[in-house]
Amino acid sequence: MKLKFLALLPLMVILTACVTPKPAMTPLELQSMQSRDYSNSYNVVFSSTMSVFQDLGYTISAADKDTGLISAESAAEDNVWARALTGMSVNNQTKATAYIEKIKDKVNVRLNFVAVNKSSTAYGQSNRNDVPILEMAIYQNAFERIENAIFIRK
Repeated sequence: MKLKFLALLPLMVILTACVTPKPAMTPLELQSMQSRDYSNSYNVVFSSTMSVFQDLGYTISAADKDTGLISAESAAEDNVWARALTGMSVNNQTKATAYIEKIKDKVNVRLNFVAVNKSSTAYGQSNRNDVPILEMAIYQNAFERIENAIFIRK
């Protein structure tokens, strides 16, 4: 009995480690990662954000300067191996939004990136899984590019 327990102990430790969820970000942490303030004009910041999305390979699906909302999406990537092995079509895509607003003497930009995974079978069954992208480096890269675009427009 003791031998069985000792043999199962490493397996239990590994499974427990895999199940441990990553602590969720607080709303304030999320907003801090996704937002930046700029002391430039609204028009310059809006145009810079639009051009950065395009530079990053996104297609602008909607943009409204009055509301400050920009929606964009990357090209969809088809997983050829999944189709060949299982007959299931799997597409991966990233969607991005920017909300730009003037607050007092600053212009605030809030970005949001979401990974969209769609799958469908030959029988018509489909599934979609949207996963928020919460990697600080992705947001930092986008904001650095926006700052460079603002600098060029000044």
